[in-house]
Amino acid sequence: MEKLFISCALPYANGPCHLGHLRSTYIPADIYARYNRMNNVDTVMVCATDEHGTPIAVRAEQENKSPKDITDVYHELIGNDLKSCNISLDSFRRTTDKKHYEFAQEFFLELYNKGYIYKKDIEQLYCEECQRSLPDRYVEGLCPYCESEARGDQCEVCGHHLNPIELKEPQCLICNGTPVVQESQQYYFKLHEFQDQLGDWINNNEHLPKNVKNFAKEWVNEGLEDWVMSRDMKWGVPIPLEDAEGKVLYVWGEAFIGYQSSAATWAEEHGLDWKQYWDDKTVHFIGKDIIYHHTIFWPSMLMGREWNLPYSVVGGGYLSLEGRKMSTSKGWVIWVKDFLDKFDSDLLRYYMVINAPLDKDTDFSWDDFQRRINNELTDILGNFVHRTFTFTHKFFDGKIPEKGQFDDMDMEFLKIIEELPDKVANDIDTFKFRDGLQEIMTTCKYANKYFNDKKPWKAVKEDINSAKNCLYLSNQLVHTLAIVLNPYLPEATQKIRDILNMPVEDVEGFMKFENRSPLVEWNESKKLLDEGYEIKKAKPLFKKIEDKTIQEQKDKLYATLKDEEEEDDNMSDKISIDEFAKVDLMVGQIKEAEKIEGSKKLLKVQVDLGEEIRQVVAGLAERYEPEELVDRKVIVVANLQPAKLFGVESNGMLLATDSMELLTTEGNVGEHIR
Repeated sequence: MEKLFISCALPYANGPCHLGHLRSTYIPADIYARYNRMNNVDTVMVCATDEHGTPIAVRAEQENKSPKDITDVYHELIGNDLKSCNISLDSFRRTTDKKHYEFAQEFFLELYNKGYIYKKDIEQLYCEECQRSLPDRYVEGLCPYCESEARGDQCEVCGHHLNPIELKEPQCLICNGTPVVQESQQYYFKLHEFQDQLGDWINNNEHLPKNVKNFAKEWVNEGLEDWVMSRDMKWGVPIPLEDAEGKVLYVWGEAFIGYQSSAATWAEEHGLDWKQYWDDKTVHFIGKDIIYHHTIFWPSMLMGREWNLPYSVVGGGYLSLEGRKMSTSKGWVIWVKDFLDKFDSDLLRYYMVINAPLDKDTDFSWDDFQRRINNELTDILGNFVHRTFTFTHKFFDGKIPEKGQFDDMDMEFLKIIEELPDKVANDIDTFKFRDGLQEIMTTCKYANKYFNDKKPWKAVKEDINSAKNCLYLSNQLVHTLAIVLNPYLPEATQKIRDILNMPVEDVEGFMKFENRSPLVEWNESKKLLDEGYEIKKAKPLFKKIEDKTIQEQKDKLYATLKDEEEEDDNMSDKISIDEFAKVDLMVGQIKEAEKIEGSKKLLKVQVDLGEEIRQVVAGLAERYEPEELVDRKVIVVANLQPAKLFGVESNGMLLATDSMELLTTEGNVGEHIR
């Protein structure tokens, strides 16, 4: 039986989960896991909290606590967040587990004994006031590349990997003193020896998504330098050598191994061999900020041990919030628990997937969330399912009617139903999760049109054969949806299955070993329900979200901005290069344009941006007739915060001159303008 090892990036145990974590990593991993289980692939999905490293050690010192006190709290909170979103992990462990220490130390020793790890004298920062070395995050200063505020080993603004001694104006994070440079002996991994092997793996691995491959290739092409594997501190996995007292493994030298130690703990509990899963097929789901680590550091470590490399590394893009970068320190964030206090997890899963391809950055907007849930999930999917069940009960006593002779419309609908499972399967197999969900929603749109054109409420009196065919085929699609939607919306599909009188799965929480074989298999989506099959009465799948509810959430979020310092009235109106870089300009093509009733200046236009059709309200009505704009290629500010103008939602801006002459371009639709 085919086996599959899925890992989710280890969440850092210094805070709960926010929506960005779910979007980039855990929801796509869960979709892939659920789909593969439904295809009888013996799947194990693992994760653990990452509990070492300097940020936690620094925080513990600042709060006069032990690091374990902090990680105990957040391990539980993170676990609850993942359970509440129905992330079906088989194992959720900790890098402070004894098993993990054993695995990490063994891994280090194997590489050391093979000659891939060596000692090296280096310069590092030392705080004379605290009387100790200052590893990465114990130091803050200015990035030498972009001069932004930076801590430790990486600048979060420009993304450069840093050596702490490179920081300008360094300060000790504990005492605020100025550290000095001092010599220290550390352990280094011979990363350069794997340059060619890594290049071959990255270039020839057809399963690596394009964004991951391109990012990794850049680093390999620049040339790889050996990588420090140790830190002078107490918090972490001790280096298992006699002369390494006071040194621990750099967190990126042991965090990866948390995938394997988590799987090993699970396998040991159930009498299985974790490595059989690893050796068959391994897929890592991560955020794009750690692509470098998972395509350079980790594969080279595996090569050193002569172990199988991952089948793929799937890197999810960033999630901004209402057009701004998320900031947990400033409160500009939506925590998973707060979200789920108001909304069902399926609504989050839907919006996080449908909003943009996984490899692209995207934005969470409360207004857009409401629009998509109300106009798509409720009006398209929920409406079709509900009216199918309702009319089946009203006209055919809750039983699938006998089909008659199909007309062309029926045949076309049947073909669409039959093709849907394979289309969605192919998209999930290739990590195009949004495409798969779009296929489902496009089918539901067609199904609603088919239903409206057939008018079974009228045909039941005038053409009973047409009414029977309509309800027969509509119920077949609902049955198919109850299967192909399961990886995406596990709670909603169980509601559908209950109405269909089919076994219902417990989707809440982590996977229980005895429930690892799903009740429904993917291939069942291609089977048709028998004529006369009885169903229960309909229940609404989703409720529309009221304006009041969204406004409450927006007020709560935007209240955090009131605490920020107001800008100086005399500040120059010139912007910095960094501010300009935030503006996302794209080439779009206007597909539709119409006047907005009651407004002399505004037009509502639909702009094709390649991956999506975006609605924009533009003040062009006094200069252009709507039909003049159709097919024009325009420049769109694509990351503008959504707004309502004259009661119509606008999601972007068209660039024009002061005289409202539209700026046009000959670029390709969907291209970003640099």
